[in-house]
Amino acid sequence: MGFFSVLGFPMVRGLMDSKKLALRCRELADNRKAENIVILDLRKLPGVADFMVLCTGSSEPHLRAIEEEIEEKLRDEDGLRPRAVDGTRHSGWIVLDYGDVLVHVMKLELRERYDLEGLWNDAPRVKAGARAARKKSARKKPAVADEVAPGGEMPAP
Repeated sequence: MGFFSVLGFPMVRGLMDSKKLALRCRELADNRKAENIVILDLRKLPGVADFMVLCTGSSEPHLRAIEEEIEEKLRDEDGLRPRAVDGTRHSGWIVLDYGDVLVHVMKLELRERYDLEGLWNDAPRVKAGARAARKKSARKKPAVADEVAPGGEMPAP
């Protein structure tokens, strides 16, 4: 049910359910170890998108890796291209506009300064699915207490 813009480029709307697209963006950002990934559900609020995906990258190369993972996988595997890409990794804030889904890839300082979650605090957060939660917990490193054998001895190397 997709449609075409005046310029003939395929638009995102109708090609993938907006919630599925937001969840897919979260998964792809997580593939590149984006931090503090949040999806805000804006459907019941006046605005320009149904969902906003927010994630943090720790450096310019990290921002680039997250942005490229999302853009390339959505293009190659799902046939989707952003309507627009605003900002640069050098600015510390990149916005990928997929129509009903906006993806903000930001450095921590800018995310804290502009506090988009605070601006959209009426928007409910979309919870991570069971698969995303399992993946995240599997990625956590064991705590020091977990490495100590019963009886207080350190395990042999």
